[in-house]
Amino acid sequence: MLGYGGVLVADPWLQNQFTQVELLRLRSKFVSAKREMGHVTVNLLPPVMAKLKGLNQVVAEPEIANFLAESYSDTSREIDFELFLQVYLDLKAKVATKSSSVKGCWAFLKATTTTHLHTINESEKASYVAHINSYLGEDPFLQKFLPLDPATNDLFNLVKDGVLLCKLINVAVPGTIDERAINTKQGLNHWERNENHTLCLNSAKAIGCILVNIGTQDLIEGRPHLVLGLIFQIIKIKLLADLNLKKTPQLMELADDKKDVEELMSLAPEKMLLKWMNFHLKRAGYKKTVTNFSSDVKDGRAYAYLLDALAPELSRTWHIKDRNERAKRVIEQAEMLGCKRYLSPKDIVEGSPNLNLAFVAQIFQHKNGLSSDNKHISLSQTMPGDIQVSREERTFQLWINSLGIVTHVNNLFEDIRNGWVLLEALDKVSPGSVNWRQATKPPIKMPFRKVENCNQVINVGKRLNFSLVNVAGNDIVQGNKKLILAYLWQLMRFNSLQLLKNLRFHTRGKEISDASILDWANNKVKESGRISRMESFKDKNLSSGIFFLELLNAVGPRVVNWKLVTRGVNDEEKMLNATYIISVARKLGCSVFLLPEDIIEVNQKMILSLTASIMYWNLTIDDAASETSRTENGDGITGE
Repeated sequence: MLGYGGVLVADPWLQNQFTQVELLRLRSKFVSAKREMGHVTVNLLPPVMAKLKGLNQVVAEPEIANFLAESYSDTSREIDFELFLQVYLDLKAKVATKSSSVKGCWAFLKATTTTHLHTINESEKASYVAHINSYLGEDPFLQKFLPLDPATNDLFNLVKDGVLLCKLINVAVPGTIDERAINTKQGLNHWERNENHTLCLNSAKAIGCILVNIGTQDLIEGRPHLVLGLIFQIIKIKLLADLNLKKTPQLMELADDKKDVEELMSLAPEKMLLKWMNFHLKRAGYKKTVTNFSSDVKDGRAYAYLLDALAPELSRTWHIKDRNERAKRVIEQAEMLGCKRYLSPKDIVEGSPNLNLAFVAQIFQHKNGLSSDNKHISLSQTMPGDIQVSREERTFQLWINSLGIVTHVNNLFEDIRNGWVLLEALDKVSPGSVNWRQATKPPIKMPFRKVENCNQVINVGKRLNFSLVNVAGNDIVQGNKKLILAYLWQLMRFNSLQLLKNLRFHTRGKEISDASILDWANNKVKESGRISRMESFKDKNLSSGIFFLELLNAVGPRVVNWKLVTRGVNDEEKMLNATYIISVARKLGCSVFLLPEDIIEVNQKMILSLTASIMYWNLTIDDAASETSRTENGDGITGE
C-alpha cells in the first residue's frame, strides 16, 4: 500500500496535470505493460494507450500509432513513466482539439495551455476583473494583488493558487467556504495549490455551477477560456440570486393567475429576468418581446424603454437614431441608478449575451420597479416555507444537477413533476434501468403522459428495492413533497452505495449497507489513535463535529488544522466546527451538498451521505493504490 503522499513525478508541471487517483491508475497500467513486454517502447504504446480512460472508444489504435510516428523519429525508443504521462496528455489533447497535424510531443503540450484554439472575449475579461476588483478589493489577503489590470494576464496568474476563486465563491454565496480551510501562506507547494482548487471546484458544484471538462490542473495552469467560463458562472449566481419568489416575493406581480404562479416557480433565474424585463417593456409601450440577451437588445431600444419605465425622471433615449449613441446613453443612465459598468456600448451593439445578462441583472438589483402590494406578498407567503424541507430540497437539487443530466433543475418540486428529470437521474445512477421508448420528453401537453413517466419512475424504484409502499406516479405529478423527498433520498443513497460497491479491491462486488459504512468510519477513527465513536447516524454527540474532524484527519493526516477546531460545546462552537468540516471534506476531494445545520441538528440522512462521501474518497485512493501495488507485485491487471 502506498502512503498518503501517493505517486510523485519529478516534473512539478506534469504532476499537477493529474489527480492522485489518475496517477495511481496510470502507474499501474505502465508497470503492467512493462512487466508483460519486458520494456516499454514508443511503437508498443498504441494498444496500451487505447485502453486508458479518456482514450478508449474515442481514438483508435491506428490513429494513436500515426500520431506517435509523427511525434517520434525513433519509435523503438524506450520510455519511462514520466514520458508515458506526457504521451497520454498529448493524446487527450488530440482527442479534445480534433487536431491531426502536431509535429511533436512538446508542441502538443504547449497547444493545450495556450489560447490559440479558444477566443478570449476581452470585454468579458475586463468586466469580470472589474467585478473582482469591486467585491474583493479590500480582502485582507487579496488586497496586495488588487486591483487587477484587465489589459494583462494578472487574472490568470492570480487564479493559479486557488485563493481568488474560493473567495469569489463566497461573494456569490456567502459562507459556502470556511476560509480557514483555504491555504493562504506564501509560496504554496503543488499539493497545497491542488487542495485549494479541489476545494474551489467542489464548492462551485455545491452552489450550482456546471463543471464540464474542467479539473484542478486547468486552474493551476490558469487556462483562460476555462477560468473565464467558471468565473462567469460564479458571477451569474451572485447577480441572479434574488430572481426567485422566495427572495423577491414582489415577482408575484408578474403572475395573473395560479397557472402563471406555477410557471414562475419553475423558471430559471435568467428566464425570470427576461419575464421581468418584458413585463416592464409591455407597460412602457415597447411592441416587441425580448427572448434573449443578444440579438434582441443589440439596437439598445429595449434598454431605453426599460429605463424609461423604471426611472421616468431620466431623459428619454429611445428616440435617438444612432444605435451607438443610444447604447452609450443607456449605460450612462444605468450608472445614474447605481449600476456598475459591466459592459461598454460596443458590447450592447455586438450583442454580448453574458455581459448583457449581467447588465440587466444589475438593473433589477438596483431598481426592479415592482409593487409591494399586500395582495402579491400574501400570495407568496402561501408557499410552504418549512426550513427542513427547504434544506433537503436544495441538497437534492444540487445533487441531481451534479449527475450531469441534460435537463437542469431550477425548482426541484416543480421541475420533476413530469417525471423526465427523475428518469434521467435514474439512468445515470442505474444505467439501462429506464425504458426510453415508454417515456415522453418535455414539453408534455397531455397530463396522462406525465403520469406514465412517473409510473415508470416508481416501477424502476421498486426494481432497485426502494421502499415505495402505497406510492404511485400520480403522487409525483401532484407534487407530494414528502413522498418526493423520500424517493430522492433513496435514489441518492442507492447511488452512494453503488459507488462504494464498485470499488473492486475493497468490496469484491458485495452489497454495501448503512451498517458497513458506520463500521468503516468507527474503525478508521480508532486506527488513527482517536477515541471518538459514532453509535448511529442519528447520534446526538455528532453535533459537536469532533468525530467527523477525527475521521477526516484519519483519511487525510494533514488536512485538519487542529488549532482551528473548537470543543463544540455550544451552538457557536458547533457551527464553527460544522462549517470547517464541510470545507475540509471538499478540500480533500469529497463531493458533499449538506449544510452546517445538517451536522449540528444531526440530520440522519445527510450524516449518512457525508460519511459515505468520505468513505468513497478514501477507498478510491486506496483502491488505486492497491491496484498499483498488485501490479508491481506481478498480479497483473488489464483493461480499464
